[in-house]
Amino acid sequence: MPNIIVDIASMAVSPHPDDVLITYALGSCLGIVLYDPVVRVGGLAHIMLPDSSLENGSVTFNRLKYIDTGVPLLFKEMYRYKAQKYRIRNAIIGGARFMEQDSYFNIGERNIAALRKLFWRNNVLIDKKHIGDRINRTIRLEVSTGNIYVKESTENTILL
Repeated sequence: MPNIIVDIASMAVSPHPDDVLITYALGSCLGIVLYDPVVRVGGLAHIMLPDSSLENGSVTFNRLKYIDTGVPLLFKEMYRYKAQKYRIRNAIIGGARFMEQDSYFNIGERNIAALRKLFWRNNVLIDKKHIGDRINRTIRLEVSTGNIYVKESTENTILL
């Protein structure tokens, strides 16, 4: 199976059943997985930060760096391959906490909150999640089956 590596602040969407979408080293970042089982299209984004408002409009602005701008791009790309919102299953992975619990800089928890708010505003329920804690994660999405594998830094591999 061909592996498609999704780097930080990027995404991939594939309709090819032989493809496997992979992202590595999710700490406080979020991995958002989308899958439409009818048309067998899978998408994966590796997003760093919750809100683009401070950078929006800059010359180097990357919409895939932020929850509020990157997640809509991921959905739109899924729709290009005939995925339908009501059929799309999703999973969120990551959002680890590495700083003090009450710290403003707890990016992982802020990312999770931003994604929940975005989903809520768009009538999307979270189907599966593997979030929080103090571990790094790697995600594999098999486009042929929609199976999502999460490998923890502790070497455990979990099928979501």
